[in-house]
Amino acid sequence: MREVASMYGTVVAVFLVILVAALQGSAPPESSLPYRVPLDPQGTMELSWNVSYTQETIHFELLVRGLQAGVLFGMSDRGELQNADVVVLWTDGDHAYFADAWTDAKGQVHLDAQQDYQLLWAHRTPDGLALLFRRPFSTCDPKDYLIEDGTVHLVYGILEQPLRSLEAINASSLRTGLQRVQLLKPELPEPALPPDTRTMEVRAPHVLIPDQETTYWCHMAELPRGFARHHIVMYEPIVSEGNEALVHHMEVFQCSAEFESFPHFSGPCDSKMKPERLNYCRHVLAAWALGAKAFYYPEEAGLAFGGPGSSRYLRLEVHYHNPLRMEGRRDSSGIRLYYTATLRRFDAGIMELGLVYTPVMAIPPGETDFVLTGYCTDKCTQLALPPAGIHIFASQLHTHLTGRRVVTVLARGGRERQIVNQDNHYSPHFQEIRMLKKVVTVYPGDVLITSCAYNTEDRERATVGGFGILEEMCVNYIHYYPQTQLELCKSAVDAGFLQKYFHLVNRFNSEDVCTCPQASVPQQFASVPWNSFDREVLKALYGFAPISMHCNKSTAVRFQGEWDLQPLPEIASRLPEPTPHCPAHTGHGPAGPTVVSIAGGKG
Repeated sequence: MREVASMYGTVVAVFLVILVAALQGSAPPESSLPYRVPLDPQGTMELSWNVSYTQETIHFELLVRGLQAGVLFGMSDRGELQNADVVVLWTDGDHAYFADAWTDAKGQVHLDAQQDYQLLWAHRTPDGLALLFRRPFSTCDPKDYLIEDGTVHLVYGILEQPLRSLEAINASSLRTGLQRVQLLKPELPEPALPPDTRTMEVRAPHVLIPDQETTYWCHMAELPRGFARHHIVMYEPIVSEGNEALVHHMEVFQCSAEFESFPHFSGPCDSKMKPERLNYCRHVLAAWALGAKAFYYPEEAGLAFGGPGSSRYLRLEVHYHNPLRMEGRRDSSGIRLYYTATLRRFDAGIMELGLVYTPVMAIPPGETDFVLTGYCTDKCTQLALPPAGIHIFASQLHTHLTGRRVVTVLARGGRERQIVNQDNHYSPHFQEIRMLKKVVTVYPGDVLITSCAYNTEDRERATVGGFGILEEMCVNYIHYYPQTQLELCKSAVDAGFLQKYFHLVNRFNSEDVCTCPQASVPQQFASVPWNSFDREVLKALYGFAPISMHCNKSTAVRFQGEWDLQPLPEIASRLPEPTPHCPAHTGHGPAGPTVVSIAGGKG
């Protein structure tokens, strides 16, 4: 093997052989990397990975097409390349190096004293240069990112010329980007499909993708007349070849059965030409996001659609992410539904947890971590759930633009028992239905508590709850069986107590806070000056004031009972914060960068 000088100025097809040959035997076969996402819009970088829960380790394979002088890849809290945990492959013109590193608040790259990324091998493929490396979920290194359930913001940077050292790299000067994925996929068996399974494709009609960064495209489809009742047992994405980096996520919604027909439409979801009636197509049948594979229902349940009382009309929504504003790209992506006429034992249901869409729940401006909480109370579950309970097998968390964290916790007998779903790095730009690692059973009398944390640092006025994209939501759509009449179990602070808040802060502020009866709640929030007193009192109000419960059937009618001025559930015992598990032997690699031998010819 010979060392090859500078990669600068040319794209070199290389074959990398790591000098620590003993590590090569621990590389998994290529077929065992089932998950894959493109990292950049051009598709020049692609990441594949697998998850070992027994070893608490992830194997990554990074494919780089047209490598120049190196690449930087890693993870950060929100997708920034500042304060990121990264691994770097670079050259100084004479040698190539691989190292675990981190970036500071200015984007400067530093060698990590604890080398937790292990390079297993690197080789040339027909598509480019492939690097295989691994890293534990948790390293107990303060400079490393803790890989946990939920969304992970992957970051990357392209090195275009040799550098004399790792410390000469500043991420702020690189061509960079981010991709959001769920790395820790659950290990679940794939149920067998019924022999009479049929498929239906709901696809975009050869759409010309707009040359703008973000587009939500809406397309109406309809089931055949007389389409009988069926169960959806599985669905999977269909992504047009070449558009893998542009199609960010997709959802199929069923329209409300209260309307006999819906107008045909295919265009941007925010278009003024979109018929208003399409806003009544909100019942989720399927949802997919980058990195997700096929979604299977449990063998004993299926999602019913078709037949009496079910709308024939469906709305496909495709999110195109086109940051380079590429022109002339056509797309026919969508979702393939697998369904059967042999109905399973149980209908699966979808239930909304969290906060009611109302302006009485608000986030002050300039907040970095303001938490709102919605309740599904014991009184509602006692009344609406069957004696044997319901079984939650999947969940889709949802907020609008300021949401940063979401969690739903199950409580029983005044004690938090288990987390239903949690995302500590939630992004409103990455929403998917996620299978739970373990089915959660909810019994009558249980409480479901959904909390959302928001960041409103860039806003000058209060953000109120509502349907608008600049308003906020806090929702967990749980997928469960057997289906019950309970479709919505949510809460909001009592409106009368909120008015007491406005009168109180009006007395303690030099500026008048609107308390006039003709003013709307958003107008009242807009008049609050938002000093520290106003903020703390609002936070306290949400923490003790009684709530209005919405314990609703699918007809939007509440179950019989008294639901206003309900006390907050009493929770005497909280779940402890999880303690990261530190590997027995951290930092297997060398103290400094690994020197990598390079052999091969120019491509």
